[in-house]
Amino acid sequence: MTQRVEWRCTTRGNGGTVCDDGWDLAEAQVVCRQMKFPGVISAVTGGTYGEGSGSIWLDDMDCKGTEKSLSSCPFKGWALTDCSHKEDAGVVYTDLTSDTAHFLDQSLGLSDDLGELFDRGDDCDFLIAIQSPTGNRDGERKLEVEERNICTHKLILSLPTLQHHQQVQYLYTRKIDVTVSSAQCLHKLASKFGVKRLMQDTGRLFTVLLPEDPSFYTQVSLYQYSVQTGDLLLQENCLQYLAWNCEALINSPAWSDLSTDFLMALLARSDLVVPDEGFLLQELESWINEKGDSTGTESQAALLGHIRFPMIPAEKLYDLQFTSELYRSHEKLYRVSMLRGFQFNALSFDTLRKHKSIDSEEEHDYHPRIYTAEPWSVTINSTNKEPRRQDMRYDFNGRYNNYQHYYPTPEYGKSFTTPNHNSVIYQTKETNPVSWSAKVFKNQQECSRCISFPTARLSLQSSLSQNQTNSGRYVFHVQDFKNDMAQMPTNISLALSYPCPEGQYDFRFVVRPVYI
Repeated sequence: MTQRVEWRCTTRGNGGTVCDDGWDLAEAQVVCRQMKFPGVISAVTGGTYGEGSGSIWLDDMDCKGTEKSLSSCPFKGWALTDCSHKEDAGVVYTDLTSDTAHFLDQSLGLSDDLGELFDRGDDCDFLIAIQSPTGNRDGERKLEVEERNICTHKLILSLPTLQHHQQVQYLYTRKIDVTVSSAQCLHKLASKFGVKRLMQDTGRLFTVLLPEDPSFYTQVSLYQYSVQTGDLLLQENCLQYLAWNCEALINSPAWSDLSTDFLMALLARSDLVVPDEGFLLQELESWINEKGDSTGTESQAALLGHIRFPMIPAEKLYDLQFTSELYRSHEKLYRVSMLRGFQFNALSFDTLRKHKSIDSEEEHDYHPRIYTAEPWSVTINSTNKEPRRQDMRYDFNGRYNNYQHYYPTPEYGKSFTTPNHNSVIYQTKETNPVSWSAKVFKNQQECSRCISFPTARLSLQSSLSQNQTNSGRYVFHVQDFKNDMAQMPTNISLALSYPCPEGQYDFRFVVRPVYI
């Protein structure tokens, strides 16, 4: 369960506060990122949590919400203010101190006497000191820990299939609660000491636990752990989840701490879900600038080499020479990449192939990722139905009448329009736009030929409608269409990539035109 924590903004060293003039969610989000908390709930004003003391260091803040610290935002100047402490600003943010526990029970066939022996604490051979977080934080925002002693017995600890373990109670009962903060440690210890069954069950829980940390520190840590241990399946699961939720990762506190190697692996993927390629380039440039000299020129160039410049619209490509933060320091790379982008927008792919050998790596530049910005995407909420427009042909006397109105039976469906292709040459007046119908079927009455539910359908059609999108959630499954249809797995299905714990979700339809 997510906790709400209230915090009054103060500076370190010389105590002080921030004035609430111009204080809104954008500024509050920067505070959360700076304090390494997952997300903001609300921005509060008027000294809600009491009047502070000391100087009012910041006033008239004008953050975009993407800055890494408050001092990076435009403001009047240090300690320049016309505010009093009655106008102190504050933030309510989401905390991560409450873990959802997933119970593993492997006690079948194990005597209850061992569990009772553990609970009683009789005839101890050893006392093991355990430190565990309480969920509270001290004045320096560090997690508080509590200490306790656990009674253990030489015979149990010496069993060759069990050995030592952080949760010693498991050795006696074969029962344990696994949380997002303990899973990696349990898996590592189970692997090291040969508790094979626990290692397997904890490993299977990783995909269930991935969505539970909105700060993304756990997901990144699990990926690093998978690289260290050579666990290729866990490595792919982590990368896939982070690729599908790339925009949320970029806006998370973990983004600035990512390693170059991790970004290389992430940017190489085609299943990256982002608004568009220009957005990805902008955020990568910001990441490189923040790292400064710690990221060498060669590493910067290697990262920028993973950007698919042909997928950036021609007008935005032209603007890069004036707006890019790294254009001057990597001018040759940008010029070559921008030229490839302009060629893509002006020539057919067959023409490009005629005079240039395109290797498999370069061919990725001409393949779109999963772009969610207009006009390539539309979202259908699983809980909100749209009224369906139908022809009605009867009047009050039972005679035929030819008029239209909104029939009371609703459906999950929307229409949207896309160009024929990303390239400008396919977006002229002579090339008609493509209209799509996106629908989600929830039961047999809505789709008699569907095998399971929910099922999504994406098909060509002629009518148009306004694109709508949602945000603030994570992607838990991505699937291709076959013959216009896509059967959606459910939480109880083993095919579901990352279970959706709340059962409330949206269906996002994305069109990805490619040369074949």
